Amino acid sequence: MAKPSTSKRAPEQAAAAQPATPNRERPPEPKRHVADKAELLEYYRQMLLIRRFEERAGQLYGLGLIGGFCHLYIGQEAVAVGLQSALEIGKDSVITGYRDHGHMLAYGIDPKVIMAELTGRQAGISKGKGGSMHMFSVEHRFYGGHGIVGAQVSLGTGLAFKHKYSNDGGVCLAYFGDGATNQGQVYESFNMAELWKLPIIYVIENNQYAMGTSVNRSSAEDQLYKRGESFRIPGIQVDGMDVLAVRGAAATALEWVRAGKGPILLELKTYRYRGHSMSDPAKYRSRDEVQAVRDKSDPIEAVKRELAAVGVSEAEIKKIDNDIKAIVVEAADFAEQSPEPDASELYTDVLVETY
Repeated sequence: MAKPSTSKRAPEQAAAAQPATPNRERPPEPKRHVADKAELLEYYRQMLLIRRFEERAGQLYGLGLIGGFCHLYIGQEAVAVGLQSALEIGKDSVITGYRDHGHMLAYGIDPKVIMAELTGRQAGISKGKGGSMHMFSVEHRFYGGHGIVGAQVSLGTGLAFKHKYSNDGGVCLAYFGDGATNQGQVYESFNMAELWKLPIIYVIENNQYAMGTSVNRSSAEDQLYKRGESFRIPGIQVDGMDVLAVRGAAATALEWVRAGKGPILLELKTYRYRGHSMSDPAKYRSRDEVQAVRDKSDPIEAVKRELAAVGVSEAEIKKIDNDIKAIVVEAADFAEQSPEPDASELYTDVLVETY
């Protein structure tokens, strides 16, 4: 009996037997946005509003006026402001996780109703029933605020499907954190979004630590912009501490998605100055590390330098600072003086039509 052949194909023959990988189109490298004086002033105002609002929210939490969980956005302001300044309000949609106050403020929603929501008051944007993590505004096409890690990625994919199904020209911006990138539903969503060429921008706000473990200790692939590659979703890594770099990346991503080329993934390298939530002492990193980021990369100080370069005076900056402080004080006073929801509100808003 003849022995079975034990020969192997030459490597070049094996390679030739594999289907060729087609060249995939990729978006161009984003260009840092060139902003005029008016734009810079508006970016500064919005980022400072988020910073001061969150600082006041932290104080109210300490006083017991905000209950439950409370996740502050301090340090990450350039992400929300840079991205959402490029959106078309009323046409595009936004969805995020539980660190959502900054996203709502960047969308131009009244600080008073956001602070009232944080304190559980009837005048809150969700009538005091959502609290810090579950704010919602159908009017602004802002769909949360979600407490389940990574849930907003799947929900955002559904919003993008609705945009495509309705042919309304809208794009969904779905934020999630570096910790959520290891959730299974994220990749199920990526697969469907690319198959159906859905109009969605997946935004990873990589603030380095998830709940308390650094990215490089918890992720085998810590270059998170590459996470969509196996689904043929292009990714771009962006300096999330530079609002002009973020704004430029937003323009590139929106152009890609609005052209019908399907989803895109943006990894925003950012940093949170506070703990994961108000109950987190953040002992997994040193004070020196946090201070070094503040000193070298603070997004608000960076815009102040840009403003100085175009001739904005210290007096003008000071006036904006004072105006923002007044807005935040007014929001806190409004929240504290507003009544709590009536018990009958337990039975309202159980189901809502989003369109």
